[in-house]
Amino acid sequence: MANEIAPLVQRWIEGHIAASAPGHVPVLFLSGAQGSGKSTALAEALGRIQRRIVGASLDDFYATPEQRRARGAGNALFEVRGPPGTHKLALLNLMINVLRSTGPGTEFDIPIFNKAADRPLPHSMWRTVRGRPAAIVIEGWMMGVLPEPDAPATPPINDVEASDTDGTWRRAQEADLAGDYSALWDRADGFLHILAPDFDCVPGWRLEQEAGLLASRGEAMTDERRAWVLNFVQHYERLTRRMLSGGRRPGAEIYIDNQRRVIRTEGL
Repeated sequence: MANEIAPLVQRWIEGHIAASAPGHVPVLFLSGAQGSGKSTALAEALGRIQRRIVGASLDDFYATPEQRRARGAGNALFEVRGPPGTHKLALLNLMINVLRSTGPGTEFDIPIFNKAADRPLPHSMWRTVRGRPAAIVIEGWMMGVLPEPDAPATPPINDVEASDTDGTWRRAQEADLAGDYSALWDRADGFLHILAPDFDCVPGWRLEQEAGLLASRGEAMTDERRAWVLNFVQHYERLTRRMLSGGRRPGAEIYIDNQRRVIRTEGL
């Protein structure tokens, strides 16, 4: 999986570094549906590059459960991490600003989000990066997704959306995409999208991820956990489908099959 994708990610990163003006630190965004292999591919690519690159995940900038709950004002849909509105974009933007600065003492503590506990690790356990990098690469499932203001008026596509009876949750996502997320996308020097053949692959891929995580802890997949995963991915379904159908910022593209093998590339 990642062995095919990682060299392409490496080529994309190194190409942007080579094309950048002297002194410019390119900010690059890597997208891919849940389970598509983007995180592993990025880690492998960074291990191959003979330059210091700061890699980060949008997932590590999640808001706390309390912050998400307060934003939802009682609407439980807002508490689920992952969709637009559940990230600390101000902290992410601060990271970009600091790491792009020219000061000799440039350093930044990058948060690490503990998904099992659903909250960031204590600040003392965050990852400190020092010095100005050659590039900053941020990966996430939704990097570059475009807003569709009329989407909340369309029928729900799954049970999760059907539970949003007044459309508050969906409207908030579109507003966030048109606002703070769009401003973040504007900062990118380039996008690379890993594109699945369709959304139908995603639940299976996400179940594989969950099974692997549980196995690493000596646990087995239960029917209850399987049901949780299948419900969880519904929170991402509309925007994942949107990205796969072209609703994304322009960039390089890696098309993969349902086994996560590379079919073709565009712009690499």
